[in-house]
Amino acid sequence: MNWDKLYTVLKRVRNNSTSLGKIWLSVLFIFRVAILILAAEKVWGDEQSDFTCNTQQPGCKNVCYDHFFPVSHIRLWCLQLIFVSTPALLVTMHVIFKQRKDGKSEQSSEMSDLEKQKEKNTFPLFCLLPWWTYTWSTLFRLIFEGVFIYVLFLIYDGLYMPRLVKCEQWPCPNKVDCFISRPTEKTVFTIFMVASSAICMMLNVAELFYLIHKKLTKSSKNSEKRNDLCTDSTIQDSQ
Repeated sequence: MNWDKLYTVLKRVRNNSTSLGKIWLSVLFIFRVAILILAAEKVWGDEQSDFTCNTQQPGCKNVCYDHFFPVSHIRLWCLQLIFVSTPALLVTMHVIFKQRKDGKSEQSSEMSDLEKQKEKNTFPLFCLLPWWTYTWSTLFRLIFEGVFIYVLFLIYDGLYMPRLVKCEQWPCPNKVDCFISRPTEKTVFTIFMVASSAICMMLNVAELFYLIHKKLTKSSKNSEKRNDLCTDSTIQDSQ
């Protein structure tokens, strides 16, 4: 993995996120991507080779493994991370495209007003793209998280990894016992990954409320300004 390119991408995504979005990105990268790469892959790396059944019937072990593990946890989580991070990447691409379209350059020696706002820890994102674009991206992140958690429970019927499973699939001669490697360790990692996903969902919900509140506040201020203008105009006309 090219960590420099990954850091560049993460930095762009972070610069085009709200404060809650930055927290979400930290949880996503540290507690999900890093754990998945550094630890979880090693736990599930030998899952098929160490899946043993008390029979020598050719093909029985492979069929039983496919029945109980139709999709690997690792591949499912990788797919989940791709879907969840895609909306944020699309928002970043949208911002970059708009910056280039407006003739802005990141290598310019003169700082724009938006860059000055960034240094003051303000949030200039809504100046670069419509409010609904970021809101929809946050909503899709929330939906993808919920769908993948549901799929995980649907496929594996819970979070706990059993030590022993009984298989009756053809071409097994009868009901055979199959043993899963490292069931306790896999259960711990599964609970941890689902808990991290749930935290990301809560952050997404909080960010949606923040975005809606920001929009309503802005609309209220605009309405007050229009009322003030109308009042000033009425006073001038009366004079």
